[in-house]
Amino acid sequence: MSTSVAPPALVSVLSEIARVAGETLDLPEVFHRIATAAGRVLTFDAMTVTLTDAGDGFSLYSIGGAEVTDETRRAYARMVPRSEYSPGLWEMLTKAGVIDDVAASCDAGFPRDRELEGSGVRAMLRAPLHAGPGTIGYLSLLSRGARAFRGEDLALLNPIADVVAMAVAHARLAAEEKDRRRRYEALQALSPVLARALDVREVFDAISEIVQPVIPHDRMALGLLNEGRDAVRVYAVSGTGFPEIREPIRLSPAERARGDDWATEIVRDVAKEIDPDSDKCRHLSGDGIRSLLRVPIFFEGQWQFAGGLLFFSRTPATYGEGDIPLAQHVADQIALALSHERLAGEARRAGEARAEAEKLEKRVAALSEELALRGGFGRIVGTSKSWRDVLVQAAKVAPTETTVLLTGESGTGKEVVARAIHRSSARAAGAFIALNCAALPDQLLESELFGYEKGAFTGATAAKPGRIEQAAGGTLFLDETGEMSPAVQAKLLRVLEEREFQRLGGTKVLKTDARIVAATNRDLARAIEKGEFREDLFYRLSVFGIHLPPLRERPEDILPLTEMFLAELGPAVGRSVPGVSREAKDLLLAYPWPGNVRELRNALERAAILSDGGLITAAHLPIGVTRQDSPAARAAPRAGTGAATAANPFLPPEGVDLESLERDYVKEALRKTRFNKSKAAKLLGLTRAQLYSRIEKYGLEGGAGDD
Repeated sequence: MSTSVAPPALVSVLSEIARVAGETLDLPEVFHRIATAAGRVLTFDAMTVTLTDAGDGFSLYSIGGAEVTDETRRAYARMVPRSEYSPGLWEMLTKAGVIDDVAASCDAGFPRDRELEGSGVRAMLRAPLHAGPGTIGYLSLLSRGARAFRGEDLALLNPIADVVAMAVAHARLAAEEKDRRRRYEALQALSPVLARALDVREVFDAISEIVQPVIPHDRMALGLLNEGRDAVRVYAVSGTGFPEIREPIRLSPAERARGDDWATEIVRDVAKEIDPDSDKCRHLSGDGIRSLLRVPIFFEGQWQFAGGLLFFSRTPATYGEGDIPLAQHVADQIALALSHERLAGEARRAGEARAEAEKLEKRVAALSEELALRGGFGRIVGTSKSWRDVLVQAAKVAPTETTVLLTGESGTGKEVVARAIHRSSARAAGAFIALNCAALPDQLLESELFGYEKGAFTGATAAKPGRIEQAAGGTLFLDETGEMSPAVQAKLLRVLEEREFQRLGGTKVLKTDARIVAATNRDLARAIEKGEFREDLFYRLSVFGIHLPPLRERPEDILPLTEMFLAELGPAVGRSVPGVSREAKDLLLAYPWPGNVRELRNALERAAILSDGGLITAAHLPIGVTRQDSPAARAAPRAGTGAATAANPFLPPEGVDLESLERDYVKEALRKTRFNKSKAAKLLGLTRAQLYSRIEKYGLEGGAGDD
């Protein structure tokens, strides 16, 4: 018998069900508790959740109800293929609504029909589970009584089904995120394998074996472009039985025309998508390959597109968009090993083969460790040449005992680089001690740095070692060194020159072996001229200087940093962030980021909170980001309109058409460079990606464009 319930009771039940769905990701437990709550508004013997499986069957996900045992619930969580249902029962179970007599649709010749008849179920009420535009399954109420449900009962079940669908979608997202993290963690085994190798080909089979559970493949290959960039040389192939390819594989005219855009490719069916007369199709077909995934290889130093890492499968449609980030992570690590090979070869030709190779091996091992962090959830992120130069310099100085001075604007990542130098040095097992010199008054800074003896000042009731002592055997990072007082500067100079110091209030001379890495956002040369900073200390600190570029000078790193920060921020804000809209990406790329990487992270944290688990759009970004003018709008005025500066732009009384002005600049830059996009982007102060978006926006793809 169905039960008629007043709306307030239904509201109470829905509130309880929503609370249950938010408390745990254990779906069987969620469904059992939902069934208990739903029993207050509807009468039934059991509640089931069935999820569709691409039309080939049902996943009998869970069953709940007062009379359902734990053993029955465990047995219910399985996938049943369509072949186990009779056509009549299958048709009935793929529709929502009231079913008065289940047995009428059953055929005892099919296993699921017999099981359903044997259960004694006579009536059924089914509501669809919606996820976006599609139906992912059904929520069903089962009753042993015939004609137990009426049409109006569906109105009570539908909102309950919506909450169940939300719980299923939430659990699926959590499972996908857990699987993504698991796959990234599995790839961490690549770093030690590559760090030991002087030739990638020697460990290519080992790399393939590590990657296989994460990106399934029948064969993996590494192809490098020739100097003419019109053919690919097969550098390494995993497995046996693959015919040796001595000659380069020629690129098709379409692939050559795409330039660097050729780098990433997914082929779901070789026979349908690749020219049968091409070299590529001939080689792939000969090995039985049906689908492939290719991601770019970039070389360290030049950091330009140099080839591709390919995954081959003898099964069609093996790869999808979700495999690309994982494959790129593998390719980035191999790129570092390839860079190692090139450097080692140059060293051997210079007559320093063995000694130099050992140094380079350590360098690549350190860089590999940092790149492993970059591909997963670490902080070393960036593909721009200027940032890669910073990492290479850090890798070169890390194995030494040299004092390092990091310069650059606030928020550019100086402490991140300092920690990378420490982790890549022989002192990695020692402590990394950081001290912000600008955050403390002079006396407190001195006591923190050098320590103090009992009675050195009021409140010094016991002796305390300073940061220099704490960093023994490790690294002392002094941030904002330019803010030190002259007295502290003099004592620090003694530490650098004599490797000795005294605690505040003490007479005993102490020795230190801490390595000093200093950082500042000040112009120390100007501070020396003003008498605010000691020149001798400057030269002691800047034995090896590394300048960190501001974020506005490496815009190609903005989106990789954005992706990494969103992955980090998900747990912090209590929900995963699916991504950033195209409009928001354009704003992130256009904004100059005066606060650099730190400002970017803060902006994304705010946006992640405001987006409430959805895609980050322009509306979620800080107002300073969303009000940026386009590069063309900030350009000089047309001839005859008067003078203007960036700080005080000229605006004629009749106004200007910013879009028309920007289009004219893009069009003129393309004309002057004969449609060379790299040169045109440089003229306009844009990245290639930003230029491409404007070419598409103004319809300039085929040439300089016509009025």
